[in-house]
Amino acid sequence: MDMTGQSVLITGASRGIGAATARIFAEAGARLVLMARSSGALEDLARDLGAVAHAGDVAEFADMAAAVQIAQDRHGGLDVLIGNAGVIAPISPLATSDPADWARAISINLTGVYNGMRAAMPVMQAAKRGTILTVSSGAAHRPVEGWSAYCASKAGAAMLTASADLEAREHGLRIMGLSPGTVATDMQRDVKASGINPVSQLDWSEHIPANWPARALLWMCGPDADAYLGGEISLRDPAMRAAIGLGKETDA
Repeated sequence: MDMTGQSVLITGASRGIGAATARIFAEAGARLVLMARSSGALEDLARDLGAVAHAGDVAEFADMAAAVQIAQDRHGGLDVLIGNAGVIAPISPLATSDPADWARAISINLTGVYNGMRAAMPVMQAAKRGTILTVSSGAAHRPVEGWSAYCASKAGAAMLTASADLEAREHGLRIMGLSPGTVATDMQRDVKASGINPVSQLDWSEHIPANWPARALLWMCGPDADAYLGGEISLRDPAMRAAIGLGKETDA
């Protein structure tokens, strides 16, 4: 995909999938606004890529709306929103989980996706075009021990993505999700350290590199992904990986 001149906003962009996605989209020529809660690593990455950094919390609508406004002011609009920000904590049995931490996960993983859509959709609908991509998870569709907040929030985000597509496709918007599987990021280090559930027992070599979902997200901006509008693309599917062009040559 050639993204030359397109305005792209990526949340959770300071590390992991978000940072890898920023690099891939920058290589494709996109004009980027990168958003994350912490400013240090975010500003370094933005400087390297010639992007705009916006320190903010997706759980706060005002922060999300400000990021969309920055994209409009700097780049003349917003073509793509990638809702990547997410947390795995609290990793804990439901009966002993911390209520405040549990609610915070819902605020980031679910309300954060809503806030992004709510801020971006009016802008995109006015332009009669735009793409919104949600980073989902297999945990959206099946329970995982110790991950009640993560599973519930990702399930909600998947339904929110389907709802947004139902309402906005006729206005020219393309909305869908990506389920990347387990990815070699700091989140998986936290999972492994928890020692809870089979995912924590996976060998590091079983996780895919962060640039695989980044490349998938780029591919999803093109017409070949239109068959998946309102649904999810899963990188667990070997046929899907092949269609996107993911393999050993993209491991680095």
